Amino acid sequence: MPLPNAVQAPRDRATVAQLSEFDEIMDVRTPSEFALDHVPGARNLPVLSDEERARVGTLYKQVSPFTARKVGAALVSANIARHLQSELQDKPRAWRPLVYCWRGGQRSAAFTHILREIGWDAKQLEGGYKSFRHAVIADLPELVKPFRWLVICGLTGSGKSRLLTYLEQAGAQVLDLERLAVHRGSLLGNLPDSPQPTQKMFESLVWDKLRRFDARRPVYVESESKRIGVLQVPQGLLEGMWSGDCAELTASVATRIALLKADYGHFLREPQLLCGYLEQLVQLHARATVDRWKQMATHGDWDSLVEELLLRHYDPAYTRSIASHYPRFPHAPKLNLASESEAAFTQVARTLLEETAESVA
Repeated sequence: MPLPNAVQAPRDRATVAQLSEFDEIMDVRTPSEFALDHVPGARNLPVLSDEERARVGTLYKQVSPFTARKVGAALVSANIARHLQSELQDKPRAWRPLVYCWRGGQRSAAFTHILREIGWDAKQLEGGYKSFRHAVIADLPELVKPFRWLVICGLTGSGKSRLLTYLEQAGAQVLDLERLAVHRGSLLGNLPDSPQPTQKMFESLVWDKLRRFDARRPVYVESESKRIGVLQVPQGLLEGMWSGDCAELTASVATRIALLKADYGHFLREPQLLCGYLEQLVQLHARATVDRWKQMATHGDWDSLVEELLLRHYDPAYTRSIASHYPRFPHAPKLNLASESEAAFTQVARTLLEETAESVA
């Protein structure tokens, strides 16, 4: 079966605006390209592996474009055949996939052509990944603007992230930035064995969430600083959050300690790991203070350690940040979390949704 030219008829193409029209989105770039960023929900079915793409590129530069295309065509054909015999074997006749590569060139053109020859209504993404990336950059500042932002504020450990989960379960529109960033948002926020996405992937995930929201309904989000771990929160989103209405979640120190111990249980199992992070606080606190905190961790004096970290480090820093970025915070209604129980979170979520409905009305 002959491979097509890179240029196809318009009926074989689709745009970024049409992503939701397809049953599946197939990213046919290499695994390393896919890992850096991809259309959220896309499936990686590479037509060239990283090693194969490097080999073809070397042939192109050192031998000739003709030799590179000949070797590349054989590799692409073999990989497409393998996908057809495995991952795509059970796809029904009515299946409608969208295929993309880096620029909407020969890799996705070849796969799309073969899928269409089989009988599937496959389309190639016009401009490939680059057109998607351009759309994310252009759309993000505009997607933020129509929404009414309801920002959950509260001191560290007050349960803000958990409250977002309960709000989402109750049907609210929630943008959980820490979940998308795979990070809890503080110095100690790295999740064990769960690396953060790249900056581009994080932005793609935010873009995908925002484009699915209904602008007629509020969006609940947790107050965040400019960075979540190594990731930068998009500036337009930050500005939208800063201008939003606030609700303050409060909890006793005892409740906050219990929640933090549950969320950061890996430090209780590996106190030396925590000590490594605490060492970074020497820039802000006296050496004797940090050494004492490390001793408390080593000896398992967790309640006292968490309380000191909250009262002497996290609470002052959070209070300063809220005051400088959220002008509506002084008028925020207070929502008290009675305990760390599921019932307490359910009650707070219900109260907040009722108050929001009243204010919208």
